[in-house]
Amino acid sequence: QVQLAESGGGLVQSGGSLRLSCAASGRVFRNTAWAWFRQTPGKEREFVASILWPAGRSDYADSVKDRFTLSRDNAKNTVYLQMSSLKPEDTAVYYCGSMAPGTVYSDNYSSTRAYDAWGQGTQVTVSS
Repeated sequence: QVQLAESGGGLVQSGGSLRLSCAASGRVFRNTAWAWFRQTPGKEREFVASILWPAGRSDYADSVKDRFTLSRDNAKNTVYLQMSSLKPEDTAVYYCGSMAPGTVYSDNYSSTRAYDAWGQGTQVTVSS
């Protein structure tokens, strides 16, 4: 089983930037997809962005497209989410997920059910 640990959250002013990290340990598959989701109190976890490796394909929610960018450091088993031009509505707990082996990426990347490992989450707060 893979273990995921997010870091990099914090408090930032509107228009600012943050970089979240998701470090994987344990049974890390080289050919898999990783994703970021976010959740606010009383709401379901929503898709933010995902990356399929080693194909390099990445997908983004419309609400973050052109502001957030995913990258991966294979040597460190770490995925990064660079967030720019942050808005108060980006405030949430951000979770990293690893896609279950055998899942068809193109059909399932934005669904929480496609991911079988999650980190503990990191809080991002954007003040207006």
